[in-house]
Amino acid sequence: MKNFVVKTIANAGALAVAVWLLDKITLTGDSTAKEAGTLIVVALVFGLVNFLVKPIVKVLTFPLFILTLGLITLVVNALMLLLTSWVCGKLQLSFHVEGFWTAVVGGLIISVVSWALHMILPDED
Repeated sequence: MKNFVVKTIANAGALAVAVWLLDKITLTGDSTAKEAGTLIVVALVFGLVNFLVKPIVKVLTFPLFILTLGLITLVVNALMLLLTSWVCGKLQLSFHVEGFWTAVVGGLIISVVSWALHMILPDED
């Protein structure tokens, strides 16, 4: 359970950095507390999308992983971020990613920041 909480916090931090750096990734709220709560829920949705959908997409695109030497990962991460944005829209959450290229850059930022946070935060179960 502790590992789940740590991963959710890392995802929330990485999403916050992406929102802060990119103007076309938006997260709005009436107050800072509401934004933080929305960010946690978005991080949970993002984690769920990555847990359920990403492995299926990776299996289906395995030949492209080999052909592009793994660069297709950027596209897969962008698609997961766009899917998260779509799901958040359906859940009436104020998180939106505008455009594919914004999602590519956002996915790259989220991957790097999430990796760095996982190196710093404890990883016990």
